[in-house]
Amino acid sequence: MADVPAIRCEHVVTGYAGVPLMRDVSFDVAPGEIVFILGGSGCGKSTLLKHIIGQEPRLGGRILLFGEDLEAATGAARDRLLRVFGMMYQSGALFGTLTVLQNVLLPLESFTPFPPALRETVARMKLAQVGLLDRADAYPAELSGGQTKRAAIARAMALDPRILFLDEPSAGLDPITSAGIDALIRSLSRELGMTVVIISHELASINAIADRAIYLDRAAGGVLDQGTPESLRTQSPHAVIRAFFNRAATPGSHS
Repeated sequence: MADVPAIRCEHVVTGYAGVPLMRDVSFDVAPGEIVFILGGSGCGKSTLLKHIIGQEPRLGGRILLFGEDLEAATGAARDRLLRVFGMMYQSGALFGTLTVLQNVLLPLESFTPFPPALRETVARMKLAQVGLLDRADAYPAELSGGQTKRAAIARAMALDPRILFLDEPSAGLDPITSAGIDALIRSLSRELGMTVVIISHELASINAIADRAIYLDRAAGGVLDQGTPESLRTQSPHAVIRAFFNRAATPGSHS
């Protein structure tokens, strides 16, 4: 069913311990789309991402992955839905006592019945896809910042997810390395047909690879605006969004 969104958020209430951050977050992400989630500090971007991947329970509304509710799923159905997506955390979150190859092997060891030789073949293929096969035996402390992000992306892709979530993939990287990560994300999405959802404020990355951007605003209680980077830069009715895309200062008002 090609018309089923990869992700659908319906009137989602975000927050922790019963305290809401945003009360009505609604949007769709189409299969194969590269979407950036934007918003001011403290608006709840990372919280929303934790709700989407089932790491934290939402306070209300529905979140569907290809038409299925991860939070409502149990047993084998939940295990299957957990394999629909891969997650790359901002720091990379690699295990320092394991080699790069061993880090990528972890999801394969936990979630597949493959014999060890096949698991290693798959892990090396993932490292090759991100241009890091020559660093398979290195430890995370021996990697550059860009290599750490690439290794984390390889691990997130280990189970061939249909959706890839990336939290600040360019954070802390120089412009050239960041552009290389952007090119990798775009090629992976296009070649593998993956949906990619990225939390980032890196304007160069947004302009380079985003099909669409979704701007969250806590005062608005949800999505303030969404569209292509160009349409948000030139046509958004909200001053804070135009200012963001034009790198301009603006008063504290959200519109």
